[in-house]
Amino acid sequence: MTVNDPHLAREQEKYDNPIPSREFILAHIEKRQSPAYFEELVTELGLTDDDAVFALKKRLRAMERDGQVIYTKNRRYGLIDNMDLVKGTVLGHREGFGFLKLEQGGPDWFIPNFEMQRLLHGDQVLATAQSINSKDKTEARIVRVIAPRSEPIVGRYFKDFALGVVVPDDPRITQDIVIPDGEQGAARHGQVVLTEITQRPSKRVNAVGKVIEVLGEHMAPGMEIEIAIRNHQIPHEFPESVLKQVAKYGEEVPDSAKAGRVDLTKLGLITIDGEDARDFDDAVYAEVKDNGGFRLWVAIADVSAYVQPETPLDKNALERGNSVYFPDHVVPMLPEALSNGLCSLNPHTDRLCLVADMHISANGKLDSYQFYEAVMHSSARLTYNKVHKILLGDPELRQQYDANLTNIEALNRLYKTLAKVRGQRGALEFETVETRFVFNSHRKIEQIVPVHRVESHKIIEECMIMANVAAARFIEKHDAHTLFRVHERPDADRFDNFRRFLAELGIEANLSKEPTPLELTETLAKLGERPDRELIETTMLRSMKQAVYQGDNQGHFGLALEAYAHFTSPIRRYPDLVLHRGIKALLAKQGQPVTGARAYTEAEIAPLGEQCSMTERRADDATREVADWLKCEYMQDHIGSEFAGVIATVTSFGLFVRLTELYIEGLVHVTSLQNDYYHFDAERHTLTGEHGKVIYRMGDLLKVKVAAVNLEARKIDLVLVGEPTRVVSKADIKGSKQAASGKAAKRGTGKAPVSAKASEAKPKGARNITAGKKPRRKAK
Repeated sequence: MTVNDPHLAREQEKYDNPIPSREFILAHIEKRQSPAYFEELVTELGLTDDDAVFALKKRLRAMERDGQVIYTKNRRYGLIDNMDLVKGTVLGHREGFGFLKLEQGGPDWFIPNFEMQRLLHGDQVLATAQSINSKDKTEARIVRVIAPRSEPIVGRYFKDFALGVVVPDDPRITQDIVIPDGEQGAARHGQVVLTEITQRPSKRVNAVGKVIEVLGEHMAPGMEIEIAIRNHQIPHEFPESVLKQVAKYGEEVPDSAKAGRVDLTKLGLITIDGEDARDFDDAVYAEVKDNGGFRLWVAIADVSAYVQPETPLDKNALERGNSVYFPDHVVPMLPEALSNGLCSLNPHTDRLCLVADMHISANGKLDSYQFYEAVMHSSARLTYNKVHKILLGDPELRQQYDANLTNIEALNRLYKTLAKVRGQRGALEFETVETRFVFNSHRKIEQIVPVHRVESHKIIEECMIMANVAAARFIEKHDAHTLFRVHERPDADRFDNFRRFLAELGIEANLSKEPTPLELTETLAKLGERPDRELIETTMLRSMKQAVYQGDNQGHFGLALEAYAHFTSPIRRYPDLVLHRGIKALLAKQGQPVTGARAYTEAEIAPLGEQCSMTERRADDATREVADWLKCEYMQDHIGSEFAGVIATVTSFGLFVRLTELYIEGLVHVTSLQNDYYHFDAERHTLTGEHGKVIYRMGDLLKVKVAAVNLEARKIDLVLVGEPTRVVSKADIKGSKQAASGKAAKRGTGKAPVSAKASEAKPKGARNITAGKKPRRKAK
């Protein structure tokens, strides 16, 4: 072990027989300016002991696995950065090609089909740029797989004579997996199984695997959730070490835990949640002051008092990142003993909480705030519907909750004040329709119903936003580090397309080059009750960036706020837990007694933001997958039925039409349109017939028939019924053609136009820029 290694002390603490650190090895290889044989490194690093030589070999293999060095074909170790190699993760595509998501960031590289034959979605690889095609896409040449996908693959097992195969459910994995005889376990033909890869695929041979778990029959109730959980690698079982840690806390809050906390048990705090909520992480109380202003208490479950940093419970919560809400099923971030028990602000029960105590002026300005640990006692568990009816004057409910009326009326008055401020600053508000599945006793969808937001939803949302703002300001005031909820302003190019889209619809929008939220809010206000309002709002959302968690505060564009952080849901979101710990660390500096504090560094916050943003996207993708499955299953009983619909998205390969009655989308493929050549205009969101004078736009009303449903691909095929809905002049057609590339994007002659396979994937939906109040909960 060389004494020149700056990390010598660290290595000596970790190992009885230390060898050169990774950093020292990298520096040495770079200094010698050429790749090195293993024997050369042994000599140059001064290793003579057999154990040290063996340890160096293991370390170099680990560094190769982690993408720090590469072992070349001529058996030398070299630096990746000096060989024009990049690290990345393989993202498969249903059509057989793939993309390389670069670790260093930037646009994804294209991986052609022949390269994907030896790869699997999720592999970590080293690659070099092979070429740049006509669309300015970089094509990757895979040099080496440094970390093969380790997660099992879920799929259906089929047995054909002596050959068994598993067909992966994940469309991003297009190779079937061969299951040798005897490796199928108890799996039967057609069942859904979990498969472990035992032999990697090559360009000539499929992957080989073995069945490690039988999930059940393909159409069994709830199977779509089991599949989605595994497709997206969502942790769903708590390790024994986590359950043992939670068991030590018991079921009630001991008096010792209440000591030193502010006593709010007599305040009259209430929770307001959905009808089927089971975990309550926020409680509110408001009073109107003599000067017309308000005092607002937002009490949040004190999760950080139980989830201590670096414990098994904490590490597992970070791995999960957030709770995942499927229809009628929840995969919680924390074990139920905490999420529905000790941390849940259940009615008429003492609970520990962290409080944002705020003073708000009569004109809705946050004048002052303070944070402190407290113990509370929820006086009532209310629902959105109950509060809505109380505000409408329901005599029975007003009598039942007479003790809480003063609080409810004050909250409503505060909301009206805050709503005015929200409008003045231009916070975006979209009244998109959410839906809920109603299941029968066999867990099959009985109906799909819209869920309408009422004023009580907005009361809680504004209270939560105010607490989130206060928390973000508190952190910034003291130059501390935490995870902010950041929603950056839209890219100019992307928003130019939206501006042109509005012009195409004849909407006058005086938007600046970099529009403010207020400008967009004023534009939406001009829409009135247009039938295509929701689609315009959706298009606006798609032009924006996705909200993320990061340590660098860039403000929240959608809410028109300079600083914003998630404070109100630590039971179900890890970023809120991080924020609680940071607040407590500042309180501890001020002399308050606290539990579970942690002052994070800037370096610690960055990877936390990446992890939590990833788990949020993972949850969104998984829940969307389940919803798509359930909708397809439901529509199987409606093949041949006709529905009214509206064009939600126009693509080069057809029209996605939303069924007005069911809020379900399906595809009218370009090949099923009337006999013509069709030109796609990406800027104007249109498909235009070259000869038939027909143009299809977003927002057009259509009548369609359900032609087919593909449950495995989660696709619904529709065909038009009757005549096209819009006829345009030759001048309009000419203008549309000139706006496009001048070539028919997908051309054909009625029944057999050129096939459109490569991009037949539904564009992703609206960006997530929500304020952070919990979704309507589903019972587990």
